[in-house]
Amino acid sequence: MSVVKSKPEIDVPQEGIFSQIEGYEHEQVAFFNDKASGLRSIVAIHNTILGPSLGGTRFWNYNNEAEAVRDVLRLSRGMTFKAAAAGLNLGGGKAIIIGNSRTDKSEALFRRYGKFVNSLGGKYITAEDVGTNTQDMEWIALETKHVTGIPESMGGSGDPSPFTAYGTFLGIKASAKQMFGNDDLSGRKVAVQGIGHVGEVLVKHLIEAGAKVTVTDIHKDRIQHMVKTYGVSAVESDEIYDVDMDIYSPCALGATLNTENINRLKCHIVAGAANNQLADEKLHGNMLIEKGILYAPDFVINAGGLINVSCELEGYNRERVMDQTEKIYNRLLEIYTIAKEDNITTQEAAMQLAIKRLNDIASLNSRR
Repeated sequence: MSVVKSKPEIDVPQEGIFSQIEGYEHEQVAFFNDKASGLRSIVAIHNTILGPSLGGTRFWNYNNEAEAVRDVLRLSRGMTFKAAAAGLNLGGGKAIIIGNSRTDKSEALFRRYGKFVNSLGGKYITAEDVGTNTQDMEWIALETKHVTGIPESMGGSGDPSPFTAYGTFLGIKASAKQMFGNDDLSGRKVAVQGIGHVGEVLVKHLIEAGAKVTVTDIHKDRIQHMVKTYGVSAVESDEIYDVDMDIYSPCALGATLNTENINRLKCHIVAGAANNQLADEKLHGNMLIEKGILYAPDFVINAGGLINVSCELEGYNRERVMDQTEKIYNRLLEIYTIAKEDNITTQEAAMQLAIKRLNDIASLNSRR
């Protein structure tokens, strides 16, 4: 297998599917279509140096097909570095299903999707992501063994969201320690964007730690639930960037850290569970530094869910999952130290660690 170079996203061509696949350094991309069930899906396998690719299936109503392709390519690329940085023997992959997760789901759709996943022969293992849940994984599992996050009643580990949220919470504490000198969140103002499965559990941890939380979401019923259940403050989706806050925690879709939004932020830390938070890794990573904002690399802080489902493949042990997830705290502190000493962005420091491991293992494999 080739050496991982990880070209900056700014250099990746935005037109032409093969140009994008080559630019992001993917191994394989599979398109699946089934008219009877309404399934339209893409599976992107970025890198399998460390092992089979594992990543969730996102069910989302994209504005167009080009947006869908770009999203699955970026997400799967991120999974490669997430697994590498977390010390897992897994590659990077991701899948999307195009549609409305609130209205378009069916058993037939997910079982047909399961058949398609199975046709990849284990090179890709699926799990939950935005818009999918354990029930969906149960349907997929009827057609393939290459699925994780299945219900505990079926011998799986269940919903990985609590572990993603817990790891993100620990990452927020580590970031607070780096920025403020201690990790006490009492009285800290945290704005959480996106309150799905992960976001809600994260809010619960933050409130228990004494933080003052403001939330937003595209779904009004979710906001109402959070205000009623947890007593948090709430704002409209676009107002979250203008909130008076210490910590911005993006937990929805990616690319919220773009030029416009970064210029609006009034915070000291960005630390959240969303994938691909930086619209442009180099440009916006440097913008955050210029504003004095500490950034927790997303693929490091949000690795708890992947750690959880990866342990399912080995024979599930909750204690081991918790132990591995808790390492996120010190891993982030190590990354912050490297970034400061080498005068680079925290994203670059995290990528260096991940790419070194990938290339070390690639070199080892080539000598066997």
